[in-house]
Amino acid sequence: MAILPITVFGDKILRKPTKKIAKIDDEIIGFVRNMFETMRNANGIGLAANQVNSSRSIFIVDISPVEDYEHYKPITLINPEIIEHSEDTIVMEEGCLSLPNLRADVERPEFIRVKYLDINENEQILEADDLLARVILHEYDHLIGKMIPDRVDGKLRKHLQKKLNKIIAREEKIDYPVTPKH
Repeated sequence: MAILPITVFGDKILRKPTKKIAKIDDEIIGFVRNMFETMRNANGIGLAANQVNSSRSIFIVDISPVEDYEHYKPITLINPEIIEHSEDTIVMEEGCLSLPNLRADVERPEFIRVKYLDINENEQILEADDLLARVILHEYDHLIGKMIPDRVDGKLRKHLQKKLNKIIAREEKIDYPVTPKH
């Protein structure tokens, strides 16, 4: 297994929609293992493929390190599709491995239903609420080229711009490997 460099705000791949995976083979399974190792090394609870410089439609989630969520098992979502979400929303602070040291309040649906393929190519439908729903929606956003700054109002985004510029310039202190500045 290997720790992959994480793409950060300003890297073009983070703004491009990902492509569906046609077949889950040994290479994909190895890639997913590397994603989990990379995410855990960076103390994350979710990671999308384009955050490690791949345009595949896949993300992983492991909220078990979070207090009160220890019983949740890690999941791999391949070609995910949000098929339902509640009208009720919750605002909660979010962070992102591609936005190191930046946190912002983001409003998201309280409940979702997501359809995806698991690592064994079985179609799954998962109902999620609370933190699990939030992490899934956050990672799904990555697959469609969206990030936290796209989910906040213009006033807050303007406030965050100085930090975003530091991230783009690789001037932010980061405790895990990231892609080089282009």
